[in-house]
Amino acid sequence: MSKDSVTLADDYQQRVQQQRTFFMKSQPFSYTYRLQQLKLLKQTIEANKSQLIEALDTDLSKPEFEAYLTEVGFVLNELSDTLKHLKKWMKPKKVSTPYFIQPAKSHIHATPLGVCLIISPFNYPVSLCLSPLIAALAAGNTCIVKTSELTPNVSRVLSTMINSAFAPEYVQCIEGDVEHVTALLVQKFDHIFFTGSSEVGKIVMQQAAKQLTPVTLELGGKSPCIVCADANIDIAVKRIVYGKMLNTGQTCVAPDYVLVADSIKQEFIDKLVGRINKLYGNEPSKNPALGRIVNQRHTSRISELIEQEKVVVGGQFDIEQRYIAPTVMANIELSDAIMQQEIFGPVLPIMSFTDHDQALQIIEALPAHPLAAYIFSENQSTQSLLSTKIQAGGIAINHCIQHLANPNLPFGGVGLSGIGSYHGKHGFDRFSHQKSVLSASTWLDLPLIYPPYKHKLSLLKKMFK
Repeated sequence: MSKDSVTLADDYQQRVQQQRTFFMKSQPFSYTYRLQQLKLLKQTIEANKSQLIEALDTDLSKPEFEAYLTEVGFVLNELSDTLKHLKKWMKPKKVSTPYFIQPAKSHIHATPLGVCLIISPFNYPVSLCLSPLIAALAAGNTCIVKTSELTPNVSRVLSTMINSAFAPEYVQCIEGDVEHVTALLVQKFDHIFFTGSSEVGKIVMQQAAKQLTPVTLELGGKSPCIVCADANIDIAVKRIVYGKMLNTGQTCVAPDYVLVADSIKQEFIDKLVGRINKLYGNEPSKNPALGRIVNQRHTSRISELIEQEKVVVGGQFDIEQRYIAPTVMANIELSDAIMQQEIFGPVLPIMSFTDHDQALQIIEALPAHPLAAYIFSENQSTQSLLSTKIQAGGIAINHCIQHLANPNLPFGGVGLSGIGSYHGKHGFDRFSHQKSVLSASTWLDLPLIYPPYKHKLSLLKKMFK
């Protein structure tokens, strides 16, 4: 660790301690306090909507509609849902008590974890920063938020709005590069919430293990899209293009590749090409509905995955302008470079399958369980078979990405695609400890459990049958 890093680490140690002192003095934060702070966050977002949308345009060329749909509006909707249900979520849950430990009552209390760290990514720099923050504050924690240095304009707006709205001992936002993350990860937090790549996720988990700090890792992977022979092809094409091109493919649950039934392969490809041409025209680079890749390094990485001889539409790129055309590649094999990593861009490879077993074998041949899987079929038996057999963080049938929009569904990965889930009540639970509380009465004290044990064992065995 460099001298500057040591200085940073000392600074962040003081900040974490400041929050820990405040938490220990104030906790548990009351329902009224949490409600006030969440309302303040909502007011702050409302007041900074235009600045956030402008910054998203500057950093990612994100269309205003997408910026509101997937970032600002998404967060405001989650806030409204949390404000509506918070009192119910906080209420202790009564559970039954076995008769052999009566008289007593048993409850589960959702208690805050303490001081939390949220590390947010570049692809959805607003929603993937504020959505976990909503959950953390609803659960009664204090929080330090680290924004992505790859979207500096959004980070600047988030930092200004969060740090001006909240006291630093309660919530604070930190900008900066990898040195800042490194200095933060050596601190003792009570929970770390990270969204990003699997490679960085491993580093976060490794550092957290040194302090035995629990983690939530929202990672990624190659999310498959299975188009069966009985699928509504027109609907499948519309929704797959939507899911893939949203945020220029920089979505952790974007369809990473398509597996299409042999019998409809050519029809599907023809309609896919037609749909892309219709939406983005002959010069997609001039289409305002298409954003840009976050930086030149990522643009170069994606461009190297494009095999021009397999391109059926698109294939153009401009690294300096961070531009990749909406691209479809056909006749892909598992050994191709594009199948060896998550694409995270507007390039869609297509493979074909003869039966469901082959499709499942292709998915299982990849090293990680996907964060999401999409099944296009009109047959309920097929839907049930594939959704049961595919190990993925989440499944959407006859649509793409929309399962994220339901706050009642948990969002998270499995295996290498992530640890833990959140959104809505699931986010509240993720940032809470489920504390067991048994309250025994004193008006009756059964002598069974106390010595001497003579003549009691037979009765105990009858009770435990």
